Amino acid sequence: MPKKPAAVARRIAGMHIHILGICGTFMGGLAALAREAGHQVTGCDAGVYPPMSDQLRALGIDLVEGFGADQMALQPDMFVIGNVVSRARLPDGSPKFPLMEAILDAGAPYTSGPQWLAEHVLQGRHVLAVAGTHGKTTTTSMLAWVLDYAGLQPGFLVGGVPLNFGISARLGSDRSGAEAAPPAFPPRPLFVIEADEYDTAFFDKRSKFVHYRPRTAILNNLEFDHADIFDDLAAIERQFHHLVRTVPAGGRVVVNGLEESLTRVLHMGCWSEQQSFGTAVSDFSAVGEPHDFAVLHQGREVARVQWGLNGMHNQLNALAAIAAAQHVGVSPALAAEALGRFVNVKRRMEVRARAPLASQPGSAPVTIYDDFAHHPTAIRTTVNGLRRQVADGRILAVFEPRSNTMKLGAMKSQLPWSLEEADLAFCHSGGLGWDAAEALSPMGARAQVGESIEVVLGQVAAALQPGDHVLCMSNGGFGGIHARLSRLLQTS
Repeated sequence: MPKKPAAVARRIAGMHIHILGICGTFMGGLAALAREAGHQVTGCDAGVYPPMSDQLRALGIDLVEGFGADQMALQPDMFVIGNVVSRARLPDGSPKFPLMEAILDAGAPYTSGPQWLAEHVLQGRHVLAVAGTHGKTTTTSMLAWVLDYAGLQPGFLVGGVPLNFGISARLGSDRSGAEAAPPAFPPRPLFVIEADEYDTAFFDKRSKFVHYRPRTAILNNLEFDHADIFDDLAAIERQFHHLVRTVPAGGRVVVNGLEESLTRVLHMGCWSEQQSFGTAVSDFSAVGEPHDFAVLHQGREVARVQWGLNGMHNQLNALAAIAAAQHVGVSPALAAEALGRFVNVKRRMEVRARAPLASQPGSAPVTIYDDFAHHPTAIRTTVNGLRRQVADGRILAVFEPRSNTMKLGAMKSQLPWSLEEADLAFCHSGGLGWDAAEALSPMGARAQVGESIEVVLGQVAAALQPGDHVLCMSNGGFGGIHARLSRLLQTS
């Protein structure tokens, strides 16, 4: 008789953890989970910044600015190290992270965020992990919402803020949520997690998701990214296969049938049930437009999704979530009903402002969107989704190549392809080590480059027309460009 699983996160309540790099989305979510579980949580970061800083302070978590060695005086039971921390040195030879050096010198206990999460939250739970180069946050949010809508009260950790929940992480119910769990393992509390392939910490170069031991794993897509830590696509495929190796025989691997890279991953070996999605011959497929489509399971219509999202990428995300939810007993029809009430995630085609130009009152309003897209493929799918929504409306794509991969210029040649459905493109090129104007030259006069946010704002202001759709894309704050564009509408 298997032992009934307990809420592992509450077994060691009272531990004091101090989190280095607490304002990142992952570490901030971990902090929220630890606080909810009854642990004392403190943390530090450079330039303690919102929205995570506001969310953490609202939870009563004390934040310290910087990585000073004086934080050793806090004497936590465990230091939890984010992957922003390194052994790097400043030009004068001093350590960039003095606190980390002090931890090592003192022999103080430390661990990575994923390792702490695995040991204190995920153990004893049915983990549903969502991996992929793109769409992790959105698909994780979809899956968590589907399970919650079905009454299963899952825990979750998302690298964003799902608007259906208003928070990025929660522990969820201690009881089993999956009454129809597969017979290969007993029912367990459910936990949905965004499974990132980026490395764990400076002392653990494995991908974060290797720690999560999922019973249900979504492999949503896979292409080259993170050029700062991976040499090539094959190196990332090996990490994805490490994830596949951890799924038990009674588990399920939900895989995008459109991706040759994922086919190669599975050819390395898979010991679990496989369910594919995306192609006409997949286990789960779709017929119809991304905003209104039938869901087919092995060729038979089992549900229909009607919602406010656009883009083929979101249709694929939905199929992945439906296939994963079925593994824990949620019917495709109920999952589709839930998706009809899905509100998406902050910074995923989020409308930040809609107003007419001040100089032309009564004219068609200009709409300003905020989106996290930063990889060329994500930019392309985001622009495509908006194009489907606005038809012939003018799209002004405003973006900054901010990720490590983009800063290295590894994918600069793909930018014209990613932006081809936009009418105009404006690139913030500050801090790049490559010539953005040259990379965008195939777009001709449709592309402009600015060394500063102020220059880009001026370029956009000069181009604005009534009815325009201004799509701002970055994986950072983009210098508050959304609010500045909103103010610009009031003065144009």
